[in-house]
This record gives sequence, structure tokens and C-alpha cells, in this order.
Amino acid sequence: MIKVSEIAKNKVVELMTDDGYNPTNDFVRVGVKSGGCSGLSYDLKFDKTQVEGDKVFEDNGIKIIVDKKSFLYLIGTTLEYSGGLNGTGFVFNNPNANRTCGCGESFSL
Repeated sequence: MIKVSEIAKNKVVELMTDDGYNPTNDFVRVGVKSGGCSGLSYDLKFDKTQVEGDKVFEDNGIKIIVDKKSFLYLIGTTLEYSGGLNGTGFVFNNPNANRTCGCGESFSL
């Protein structure tokens, strides 16, 4: 399961609405792809459709879709949002990551 912090929830709702998505019906698609300075990087986008093999979760009122391959890397992850001096954006608090890069956008297991 993937969790969503309260601050991340508020930002997701704001951004989805701004981009023409309905936070009640549409999804946040979270995934992992090859790349980044640590080997794997996170991918986050909004989506209106679910495809076969997707895992669907709902936490804190946000519907999340994860493809089957990415799910193994993201089990137990919490999606957070940081607006501090060190950068603004979504942050993945992933207990499975052994190493992360300085930007927090890539990791390795």
C-alpha cells in the first residue's frame, strides 16, 4: 500500500483540479523507471484510466494507481510534499530504498 500525507493530499487535489482532473474520480499514477543518479527514479502523473495489472489504492481520499512492476519497489511508501527551502515538490518516503541521491528523485535497492 502507498500512503498519502495530509500536505501531499492537499497539493494533489489542487494540482489535479488545475489540470482538469477530478480528484474524486481520477487517479495519481505512481511508478518507478530506470534512470537517475542512483539507478531508479520515481514517476508521478495524473491519469483517468486504469489498465489491467494496475494495483489500486486509496489513502486519505486520494486514489493511487501503481503498475505491477513498480509496486514491488514502492510497497510501504508514503507520498509527501515539501515546500521548504531545500526544494519544492513531491517526496517519496520509501522504506525499501537503500540509497537515495541528493535531489530525492532517484534511489536504489
